[in-house]
Amino acid sequence: MSSKWSLKNIIKEVAITVVMLFVIAMVINYIRQPDINEDIYRLELSDTYNKKIHVYELQHEPLVVHFWATWCPTCKFEASNIESIASKYNVITIAVNSGSNEEINSYMKEHDLSYSVINDQSGALAEKFNIEAYPTTLIYDGEGSLKFSEVGYSTTLGLKARLELVK
Repeated sequence: MSSKWSLKNIIKEVAITVVMLFVIAMVINYIRQPDINEDIYRLELSDTYNKKIHVYELQHEPLVVHFWATWCPTCKFEASNIESIASKYNVITIAVNSGSNEEINSYMKEHDLSYSVINDQSGALAEKFNIEAYPTTLIYDGEGSLKFSEVGYSTTLGLKARLELVK
C-alpha cells in the first residue's frame, strides 16, 4: 500500500511533531526547574554600576529574575527577548560567572543591551537559588510569589504571556 504525501498529511505530521516537541520541552523544563527556597525580596543587590536595587520595593508588581551568563550561547539568543520586556516590566538580571563588572558592562554595550545586571561573579547567588542551568528565568506575581520558572530559551511572547497571567 503506497501513501501519497498530500499537503494535508504534511501539515498534520508537522503539527504532531510541533506538539510532541512542545510536550517534551515542558517535561524537560519541569524536571530541570530549580527548587527555590530563597526570598528574592529580602536581598540587597547592586548592579554592575554599583547602583542599589531595592527588590522589596518591587513586591507589588510582577517581577522577572533572569539568571544568565556571557559565555552561554542560549543566553545570547535570549538577550533581545529580555531586553524587549525590560522596558515594560520589572526585570532583574543576574550574570553568573561572567567576569568583572567592567567585562559585563562591555558585553552589554557590545550587544546593545540596556537592562541592569547584577554580577554574580562567584556564582554564590545562583547557588542560593539552586540554579544549575542557564538561562533560568523566574517570574513572580504582584504578591511576591514565584509563579513560573523557565529553564532554557524563552520567547518574548512566552515571557509576556506569563507576565500577563501573573498581573
